Amino acid sequence: MKIISQYLIKLIPIIGITALLSSCANSTLGDSLQQSLEADPQLQENPPFQESAATENQPISPPDDFLKLPENFPQEISIYPGSSLQDVTLAASDTQKTSTVWRTTDPIDFVRTYYQNRLASDGWEIVSNADQESDGLLVATKQDLQVTINLKLDQVLEGKTKFSIDYSRDPEAIASQPQPTPSESPESPDPTAATSSPTPEPETTPTPTPTPSTTGDIPQELKQFAMDVAKLGVFEQNFPNPNQAITRGEFARALVQANNKIYADIPGRQIRLSISSSQPVFTDVPANHPYFAEIQGLAEAGLIPSSLSGDTTAVQFRPDAPLTREYLILWKVPLDIRQGLPQGTVDAVEQRWGFQDASKINSNAIRAILADFDNGDNANIRRVFGFTTLFQPQRTVTRAEAATALWYFGFQGDGRTVREILEVNQTPVS
Repeated sequence: MKIISQYLIKLIPIIGITALLSSCANSTLGDSLQQSLEADPQLQENPPFQESAATENQPISPPDDFLKLPENFPQEISIYPGSSLQDVTLAASDTQKTSTVWRTTDPIDFVRTYYQNRLASDGWEIVSNADQESDGLLVATKQDLQVTINLKLDQVLEGKTKFSIDYSRDPEAIASQPQPTPSESPESPDPTAATSSPTPEPETTPTPTPTPSTTGDIPQELKQFAMDVAKLGVFEQNFPNPNQAITRGEFARALVQANNKIYADIPGRQIRLSISSSQPVFTDVPANHPYFAEIQGLAEAGLIPSSLSGDTTAVQFRPDAPLTREYLILWKVPLDIRQGLPQGTVDAVEQRWGFQDASKINSNAIRAILADFDNGDNANIRRVFGFTTLFQPQRTVTRAEAATALWYFGFQGDGRTVREILEVNQTPVS
């Protein structure tokens, strides 16, 4: 009985509210109460949690000040492959310097070689070649445009190197440029000349870009070696840019050509050039590459590391990367000793050569460097780099140094020099 009483007490308020709503169903008060108990239509149309979840999945647009390449960045200036823009300092006008800062995972020597080669091939006049005297500044001009590539920025941050590209235009250079029109000859200083017969072009018209370097720039210790190799036809006769870093592809081509010309009368010592139908060994040296025959030929002969020689990591050759000292010796010495490289250790290199930085040398190059030591005064390291207790294995090789290495092929007295070949070729046939 007590339980029923408690149940009736709880039920009375509910019955009362229901009766009240029923009696007020058609009244203003009833309408208000009914509306207050209904769901909010705005919440039905815009659920709060679903809205925030959907917003989180929407792509975020970059801010208005998102870093972009300046609109006046000259198309004549090449951007280093794979580099990313880090900072921009805009100039007030085109005649003032605009600065851009870039970052790359490649060593700074790779950047230097790329721009030295690219600017020269694109017709720029090299004013400063980023050597020690120029404090690492590569400066070049082309018509009214000047570009300065600073390769000496503070580095390295998180394994990446930085460099800057600054550019500006010279108004005086613009004024000095000839301004011919399609239907008229260049303006003459004399106003009356317009009615006279055409006059020849003045001698001050622009001339082709001069060679940035000449034979006079070759270090004295290397000059005779380099000039002999140039006469052999491996390099240009006037040997331009002797102090510029040589690329891996260029050296591979020169190595094969020099060897085959020195041993032109001994087919068994020549390197066979690969044919275009061969399956490329390296992914970045296809059959239509200008150095394919030589690079592929070296790989097929087992003279450079590749998948054919069991090095599964050597899938790329990097023909446009600068040649380093350790790879110069690694590729050249097998063509001197004409046999397999001996076993070697870092300790052995330290003891025999006395190199303080032997621990930094590539393990494959260690063997070639030891074999080179046994070549006495004809060792490539002695001929090219002289006496040194620092090998600097990752330092880039100049074109003059590469030519000096190619001046002699042989081992322990059994060999030939380029000078001997030149003398034989110059001897008249009786």
